Amino acid sequence: MSNDVFGAARDLLHLQHDVLTRAQAHQAGLTDKAIRARLRTGRWQRLHTGVYAAFSGVPPRDAWLWAAVLRAGPSAVLSHQTAAELHGLLEPVPLIHVTVPSGRQVAHPDGVVLHYSGRLAHSRHPALAPPRTRIEDSVLDLFESARGVEEAVGLILRASASRRTTPDRILASLRQRPKFKWRPALLQALGAAAAGAHSLLEFRYFTRVERAHGLPPVRRQNLVRRGGRSQYQDLSYEGFGLVIELDGCEAHPQWARWTDIRRDNATTVAGQRTLRYGWDDVTNHPCRTALEVADALKERGWDGRLRRCGSACLVAAR
Repeated sequence: MSNDVFGAARDLLHLQHDVLTRAQAHQAGLTDKAIRARLRTGRWQRLHTGVYAAFSGVPPRDAWLWAAVLRAGPSAVLSHQTAAELHGLLEPVPLIHVTVPSGRQVAHPDGVVLHYSGRLAHSRHPALAPPRTRIEDSVLDLFESARGVEEAVGLILRASASRRTTPDRILASLRQRPKFKWRPALLQALGAAAAGAHSLLEFRYFTRVERAHGLPPVRRQNLVRRGGRSQYQDLSYEGFGLVIELDGCEAHPQWARWTDIRRDNATTVAGQRTLRYGWDDVTNHPCRTALEVADALKERGWDGRLRRCGSACLVAAR
């Protein structure tokens, strides 16, 4: 931190990763002439118009985040991908997303994407710095701006699986948004997340195989002890001794395949049967997968009946 900014500004610079605005520098007792001198000698550097880094060298990511939100002015917050990054849901992306209150006119700084919101007072996190939207609102913002439903659903599942938020909290934020793109898909994703789905493949099994065909509910991410080790079963039909493992990738590295084999062997030794399905089985052939699962369940005492998922469903031919 620059030694020639003193008093209350020291705490401010510490909070803002050594970034400040011209107005904040004035409040610290510096004149425009003093600011220009620091810029000219390289002790400071300009990040945006009227926003400075009170240090030399390459500004880190945190400094750029503060510079973007300070340049956007009072009440501005980091949002969308950038807020999700700060909440630990996404990797950093080059562009910094900032939301400002509706009706404000803000110049577009380089490298910053501006959004406008009429409900920013409700979506702003009350304590975290730099200012950002709450995780639930960040997820909903990204859901609306996603390129497709599946990308959006994956984000909902990831947010819930990370335990940084819950489906109920996301639903509570959704209720404050009467108009929302893809609301039915979001509600379906929240239902799957509440049931324990952690991935898009699990979501598809939940919607296309399990719910669509009337299979009994499963226990997801079931923790068991095998040979002194803890392991998670993707889907477990408790009471029927049947385990479903879902492989999200077409090909696994050798060590991962052997891990799967050992886990399946341990499940068999424990008196359970494992069925393993991949992306194609669940996505392109859900009816066939449902029939196989139903047959395995019936062998173990399930007396339920499958239902057709549509006019072309294979269950109708049985």
